[in-house]
Amino acid sequence: MTAGLVAELELSRGPLALAVHLAVAPGATVAVLGPNGAGKTTLLRALAGLVALDRGCVELDGAVLEQAPGGPWAPPEHRSVAMVFQDHALFPHLSALDNVAFGLRARGMGRRAARTRAAERLDRLGLADRADARPGQLSGGEAQRVALARALAVEPRLLLLDEPLAALDATTRLTTRRELARHLAGHGGARLLVTHDPLDAMALADHLVVLEAGRIVQEGSSAELAGRPRSAYVADLVGVNLFRGRADGDRVDVGGAGLVVSARASGDVLAVVHPRAVVLHRVRPDGSPRNVWRGPVEEIEPAGDRARVRVGGPRPMVAEVTAAAVADLGLVPGAEVWVAVKATEIDVYPA
Repeated sequence: MTAGLVAELELSRGPLALAVHLAVAPGATVAVLGPNGAGKTTLLRALAGLVALDRGCVELDGAVLEQAPGGPWAPPEHRSVAMVFQDHALFPHLSALDNVAFGLRARGMGRRAARTRAAERLDRLGLADRADARPGQLSGGEAQRVALARALAVEPRLLLLDEPLAALDATTRLTTRRELARHLAGHGGARLLVTHDPLDAMALADHLVVLEAGRIVQEGSSAELAGRPRSAYVADLVGVNLFRGRADGDRVDVGGAGLVVSARASGDVLAVVHPRAVVLHRVRPDGSPRNVWRGPVEEIEPAGDRARVRVGGPRPMVAEVTAAAVADLGLVPGAEVWVAVKATEIDVYPA
């Protein structure tokens, strides 16, 4: 018997063709990231039984929830699956207590027992004093916790979270993220989180899965994704420069422009450069860097005491420099700068 979630599913919805193989162990949290339209929410809805598969199989703790075409299909209410929606989806006319009790009542539990368990769950999430409040009287963070309490109250073997922090402001988001991480750690079932925010994914999940155009393009730990991204989206997600090109010895041709690297390679490769390894100058530098070219500053994005500077030219590159360097170099959009990258700072691996 296989514990946890094992799913291999295919389905088409309009222009989206989703084909995914996914496994989540009990007690583990997997985060699914991807651009808009990648199929993240459709994946969750398919696992919950809200969208039918064209082909494939969904198993939870060894029980087949769905097999298509022509096999068994368990309706949503008969799956040990609970979902936390992005907009919380709380019933506006019910109190927080009755919102949490709703799922228990739907599964056949008596009113008194359901309200008792709901009260216990609200107390665990620090909401005992908000039990009588309706959703319109709750803050964004409180509403998110009520939605989580409702999902956890039914003790699902699979918990699905669809952008659970997206509707929160920046201050509430930090606090709620910490609380959510603590409550997820106390849930013994499999957890699948959909998000577009890499900080949420890294803080809440043990394993990351990147979905693009309905396909998994990469998965692993945050360190593995940052070290060797396999698509432009993943590179942007983890904040590194990525080039796709063809290697011949110690040179990589990236769209007509070349990069000199320290490791010899051949064939189609990916080359990654961390922004902190990129040095900017106002005059052509002397010394050891073997990759030097000129380009215009296109964008400067402050990031605390540092800034990310996007430079155009034959090899567009993002550099991360101190705020003091921005001032000292007189960096403004349109300014011409020299970009320097040491060959030893470029990691090359097969495409």
